[in-house]
Amino acid sequence: MRVFKVVAIALIAVLFLAGCVTHTHVVGDGAQSGQEVSAKQWYAVWGLIPIDIGGGADTAEMAAGAEDYTITTEYEFIDVVANMFLQYATLSIRTVTVTK
Repeated sequence: MRVFKVVAIALIAVLFLAGCVTHTHVVGDGAQSGQEVSAKQWYAVWGLIPIDIGGGADTAEMAAGAEDYTITTEYEFIDVVANMFLQYATLSIRTVTVTK
């Protein structure tokens, strides 16, 4: 019976973590040099209102004038764990990476 509980908890955890999503946007010809800049994006009211905590994630500023770059928006493991607790306060966080 104890093994069943452990397996059930593991399966539930896998189902919750399977919701991780990655979006990739290619600007121009995409990343050329492989140089990466990352920042966190914060939202309130379950993603409806952007919050500018810690400077936010301004992709134009992160690209620093580059014409060819790739923007990747994802929920990293730490974001998923943080969101488990932040959702009670209607906050959420995700990671934005600009690769030049």
